[in-house]
Amino acid sequence: MSKEIIWFGVFIAIFMYGLTVMRIGLDQLSSDNLKKQLLLVTRTPVQGLLIGAILAALLQSSSALMVITIGFVAAGLLSFKQSIGIMLGANIGTTITAELMTIQVGELAVPIVILGVLFILIPRKICFSIGTTLLGLGCIFVAMRGFTSLADSIYSYDFVKSILLYSDQNNVIAILVGTVLTAIIQSSSAVIGVAMGFLHHQHITIDASIAIMLGANIGTCVTALLASIGAKKEAKWTAYAHVWLNVFGVLLFLPFIDLLSQFVATLSPSLEKQLAHASVIFNIACSLIALPLVNALASFIMKTYNK
Repeated sequence: MSKEIIWFGVFIAIFMYGLTVMRIGLDQLSSDNLKKQLLLVTRTPVQGLLIGAILAALLQSSSALMVITIGFVAAGLLSFKQSIGIMLGANIGTTITAELMTIQVGELAVPIVILGVLFILIPRKICFSIGTTLLGLGCIFVAMRGFTSLADSIYSYDFVKSILLYSDQNNVIAILVGTVLTAIIQSSSAVIGVAMGFLHHQHITIDASIAIMLGANIGTCVTALLASIGAKKEAKWTAYAHVWLNVFGVLLFLPFIDLLSQFVATLSPSLEKQLAHASVIFNIACSLIALPLVNALASFIMKTYNK
């Protein structure tokens, strides 16, 4: 195995570690009782969407929030219909990660990591929370620099070049690539980060990278499906609804990828920021479109999977 592939794996691990540590820090800043109360106050889909967006932003992971939500449904603390609003918000809240990844910190990534470690060493809970958040954020920035620096070397491999070439030629293939990679890595943010690395060197077009991002939204459903294994029927309904929402959202946007890429090009000259903005637009649009259809979706899921 070449050193480039090994380093690529290392940076993936650093990225995942950064996400996990930052999630811990943000999680510590909000008490468990507060999160439970927020989850319980979801009488309407709109409330669920708002709370889902807030919690996903705090956890920096829609998958983590979906696992928590499925657990609440399985415990009878949330109804299946309430969980749909939360998952709509989760898709919005997690887009903050993609926006964070586009911040150009340059040589400040390592100092941010060091500052985070210093805060962690201070024996106070608030300092620990700030420290882990900074450490996680710094690791994400380090990993992003790694993805960018390795893009040319990784692109030199024939199989990588072929995959990206096929992705450029066919958006459906690009969606499949994003889906499979996310299902394997278990992080849509990491897959988007890798796409940004290739995008920075123009080894992939913005259209293909948007399609990969759409596929990543489908791939992230695997975590929810795994969490629902062995759970009661209502918890499985929540996982199935997550799949249907993401798949239909992707199918809805598939014909408009070119228009979306043209629009985000007007928002920023940076290709990485364009991809991040496309992720925000996609998830907000899909959630707002689905919001009035929550009851219809719930009825469809219950009738289809009522076994």
